[in-house]
Amino acid sequence: MHISTELLQRFDVPGPRYTSYPTADRFVHAYGEAQYIQALDQRRLGAQAHAVPLSIYVHIPFCASLCYYCACNKVITGNYGKAVSYLHHLKQEISLLMPHLGQGQSVSQLHLGGGTPTYFKDTDIIDLMQTLKSAFQFQPGGEYAIEVDPRTVNAARLQTLFDVGFNRLSLGVQDFDPHVQKAVHREQSVEQVKALMHEARWLGFESINLDLIYGLPLQTETSWARTLATVVDLKPDRVALYGYAHLPARFKPQRHIDASTLPNATQKTAMLAMALDAMQAAGYVYIGMDHFALPQDALSIAKRQGRLHRNFQGYSTQPDCDLVSLGVSAIGSIGANYVQNAKNLDEYEDLLNQGRLPVVRGIAMSRDDLTRRRIIMALMCQGQVDFESIESAHLLNFKESFAKELAQLQPMTEQGLVRLTNQAIEVTELGWYFVRAIAMVFDRYVQSDQQRSHFSRIL
Repeated sequence: MHISTELLQRFDVPGPRYTSYPTADRFVHAYGEAQYIQALDQRRLGAQAHAVPLSIYVHIPFCASLCYYCACNKVITGNYGKAVSYLHHLKQEISLLMPHLGQGQSVSQLHLGGGTPTYFKDTDIIDLMQTLKSAFQFQPGGEYAIEVDPRTVNAARLQTLFDVGFNRLSLGVQDFDPHVQKAVHREQSVEQVKALMHEARWLGFESINLDLIYGLPLQTETSWARTLATVVDLKPDRVALYGYAHLPARFKPQRHIDASTLPNATQKTAMLAMALDAMQAAGYVYIGMDHFALPQDALSIAKRQGRLHRNFQGYSTQPDCDLVSLGVSAIGSIGANYVQNAKNLDEYEDLLNQGRLPVVRGIAMSRDDLTRRRIIMALMCQGQVDFESIESAHLLNFKESFAKELAQLQPMTEQGLVRLTNQAIEVTELGWYFVRAIAMVFDRYVQSDQQRSHFSRIL
């Protein structure tokens, strides 16, 4: 399917990624350790304590060098002692969680993100995984992923990652053009990435993801076409495609980028259209938002079967489950609660040194939040909202409760993005490329907030 540039430009507006609803900008500091402990205790004592496996996210913030485009929570340091101290504090956090969460909870999904998780030495990655496996029961056949900087990993390190239980890799590539790489201070060769992917497949990793970014400095449509051709040739199982958001006032590393070298809005939109065309032509399935997967990949299968879910790591094949977050700035969800740890490394470690869980903000969802979350996640994951299922689960009349939202969807039906029937909202094949815009219609906070500049653009 070819997506018109005019339609892409019309919907190129700021909006949430909906890894949660309400989104993290709605978390409050009145929610802290006491509220988190209460949520954990309720889960431990409830009927669902062992019925549904957990998901775990561990944030490792350290990087050896600075990537100028980066908006992640990170610590650039050559002092490895900070990483050793951080591992100690991660162990403290796990220890403090166990009395409230319960020892030996089943886990079917683990994601190590960053920063650069492979900043840790092999011995420390092994130590961390042993600690996690002592505290939790990891299920066979789960999704156990780690983000990898190709510049920090060789064949021997891949072997270690595989041996300790990781079965999925995400490689940060962004762009293969040498001039673009130099402009964003992240230089790595095609040969380096290709060799790692070959070794990972030989070892038996089940899935390899490549991250790409369009809209970077010095990118042109010609150079971007070469990068896309290289990616198609490498044939990763999954591709995550992100638009660069230049917000130097918020993210200091971006101040190193000369704004005059950035593609303009028209060029950036053209690059997105090129990527959509190239990935589809290569046989990739568009999962939703900015994710693609080969037809035989578990994500594609889950989409075909209506089993997609979404959490803070993006799309997932795992059932909707509680997410335990570990590490500085990490965000998790327990029941009807979202929680976030301290964003500052010193504050995170200081709270743990006091024997306290480092949660500093969060939100307990209201009935309206829960209803809208179900609608938004149904749109984002299944591309369909069945009125009757919402009505029976939340005891309301859908058409009456969401009359305003249904009216807002009318222009989208005319644009071919959604179909409205008496029983459901259905996202069309074309609408999948604009699903964030469709979901935003049901976001009460976004609809009442005219200042959306803190969000990335939805395309």
